[in-house]
Amino acid sequence: MIDVQLLRDNPDLIKASQIARGNDPQTVDAAVAADSARREALMKFETLRAEQNTKSKLIGKATPEERPALLASVQELAQQVKEAQAAANAAETEFETAVMAIENLVLDGVPAGGEENFTVLRTVGERPQYDFEVRDHLELGEMHDAIDMVRGAKVAGARFSYLKGIGARLELAIMQLGLNKAVENGFVMLTPPTLVKPEIMRGTGFLGEHADEIYYLPADDLYLTGTSEVALAGYHADEIIDVTEPKRYVGWSTCYRREAGSAGKDTRGIIRVHQFNKLEMFVYTRPEDAEAEHDRLLGWQEDMMQALGLHYRVIDTAAGDLGSSAARKYDVEAWVPTQETFRELTSTSNCTTYQARRLQTRARDESGKAKPVATLNGTLATTRWLVALLETHQRADGSVWVPEALRPYLGGLEILEPVTP
Repeated sequence: MIDVQLLRDNPDLIKASQIARGNDPQTVDAAVAADSARREALMKFETLRAEQNTKSKLIGKATPEERPALLASVQELAQQVKEAQAAANAAETEFETAVMAIENLVLDGVPAGGEENFTVLRTVGERPQYDFEVRDHLELGEMHDAIDMVRGAKVAGARFSYLKGIGARLELAIMQLGLNKAVENGFVMLTPPTLVKPEIMRGTGFLGEHADEIYYLPADDLYLTGTSEVALAGYHADEIIDVTEPKRYVGWSTCYRREAGSAGKDTRGIIRVHQFNKLEMFVYTRPEDAEAEHDRLLGWQEDMMQALGLHYRVIDTAAGDLGSSAARKYDVEAWVPTQETFRELTSTSNCTTYQARRLQTRARDESGKAKPVATLNGTLATTRWLVALLETHQRADGSVWVPEALRPYLGGLEILEPVTP
């Protein structure tokens, strides 16, 4: 949720952010009007209640002749107070609905526009060259008996798979490499719930325009998470915490996404599936430290790309392609040889105080006042990374070179040999 005081003081700034995102700036006008109506309704309620309290105190001092009229007046005020309180509650609800419709204020320098309007910050490594016809990750996965889409579909339907043998071990190796990196940098590992309450899902900003991508269990009123960011953001909900030093958590979980609206796109293999594993970094910090922490998260992600020997680029995502909670997002895209393009493997977002306001996660400032903290997130490993890894390091005979950083997690394996020609 945006800062209400900023909404009152500088609505034009928030409108500019909404416009940069491609959103309707009228949402800001609606929130300003709802805030004004809420304050007016609350003032009326408090004025009537004060009058009721004053007159109630006079009853004991009133003469017998004065008491009946005074009692009647107090009773009438009591009804007015009840009605005013109901109106104030309704106005509060209307305001919350209006302000929740406004997405986070984008940071200065974020490119305006949509998905294609990103800025490339840097490109790292050499594009791999081959003197043979390259195979895609699914063909390689089948040659190594590592990916089984057919049985995945038989058991669970389209966009589900089995990772098998070296495929499952390779995914686990990437996750372990990422986990060790996170722990070395002060992260505390959590295995979070993958089912969360609506207020937690809503608080992180995932029940907006992409709500149809989330699996919902109506019988339990719970949502399956598409990232452990959700549960990690809820970990300190309704708490006052100490962020003198950043609180860093890394969550390892299975994730679920409907991928609504992407039918026919990336349906081959494991690029876009309904279930996958992910290692997610999540940080609570002081708002003034958030941008520096964002750079650190990106740095750790780039360390992973380099450790895996991948050619990649870093982009500054355009405002119209940001999630509702993100004020800035960097994507790290690896080169996928068979597609001859860069594809997103990971991203990191600075959500400033947006999620923390919704979830009531605060820290005390130097004066002792509790104020919202900043939250950030970034993926450090996920199943999709197998796509770039297998394709980048393939050899003419279908074998795959194993990056040195992964070998300790694979019993020292240097080359993965196919089991079928």
